[in-house]
Amino acid sequence: MPETEYVNALLRDLEQDLPRVWGRQLESVFIGGGTPSLFGADAIAQLISGIRARIPIKPAAEITLEANPGTVEAGRFAGFREAGVNRLSIGVQSFNDQHLKTLGRIHDSASAVKAIETARGAGFDNLNIDLMFGLPDQTVEQAIADVGRAISLAPEHVSLYQLTIEPNTAFGASPPELPEEDAIWAMQLELQARLADARYEQYEVSAYARDGKRSRHNLNYWTFGDYLGIGAGAHGKLSDHENVTRLWKAKHPKEYLQHAGTELGISGTQQLSADELPLEFMMNALRLVDGFPATLFGERTGLALTDLIAPLERAEALGLVERDAIHMKPTVRGQQYLNDLLALFING
Repeated sequence: MPETEYVNALLRDLEQDLPRVWGRQLESVFIGGGTPSLFGADAIAQLISGIRARIPIKPAAEITLEANPGTVEAGRFAGFREAGVNRLSIGVQSFNDQHLKTLGRIHDSASAVKAIETARGAGFDNLNIDLMFGLPDQTVEQAIADVGRAISLAPEHVSLYQLTIEPNTAFGASPPELPEEDAIWAMQLELQARLADARYEQYEVSAYARDGKRSRHNLNYWTFGDYLGIGAGAHGKLSDHENVTRLWKAKHPKEYLQHAGTELGISGTQQLSADELPLEFMMNALRLVDGFPATLFGERTGLALTDLIAPLERAEALGLVERDAIHMKPTVRGQQYLNDLLALFING
């Protein structure tokens, strides 16, 4: 697929969404989905400059690009930095070559380290490393070794995800045997302690950052903020004084290229009902370790948190949340049993 053709489609897509956000500024840009680091630096520069020409971007905006390790991609990092990208998120997943092979990754540990070193050499001072744990046949010691190797490379941010089996994937078709739930939780607690000792503060279920390096893009998402989604299969969420609406774009790349910027390029929209909003909000905000101010619920949904007295009291009685008149947050138990906590907010 020609890069210029796809970037032009992205910009047509953005232009179509602009009337929905007149008067607003972008606080962050996240270039992800698939492997955007396969694009050349010129294409990324064209995209970022095209966005700037169509909607104001705050001067200190966070502009992130997802990158998979590999010599070819890593060699482009200097060009990405020059194009305006100021944050890289590198999908390492593991520093164990056997686990990388099990996960179906094409890179090895050495190329992951090389990518990080090359990013530093290109001038990036804001790096995220993605890691997974709870992998097939993974021991606690191996998980600790992965986190230790990441810490030794001193990224500003670490995203630490538990492996989940998704449908329509190779693992979904033939699920591997994973560690028991209690063993995974014990592993997670140990990894959290190692990251805390290295001055990485956990601020979300899977996110750890050094001072001042929390992901602004993800924080907006977790606080149920608005965002535009452009690209094949991209999802957006926008609100006005009355409604909260989700919309998503054509998923197949060929269909997207043909219809981007037209009504046919939008696969669907959904206006969230008052019954759906509490769960939609809590699915994001209760991932935050420090929780959220009570007023945020009303600001983001137009509803009153006091309308949820029954599930809130139930959650508190079960030891899943701590709350008062101005703030609410999940307990450590609530973080462990997040799905059970969220279930309390289905239909209020």
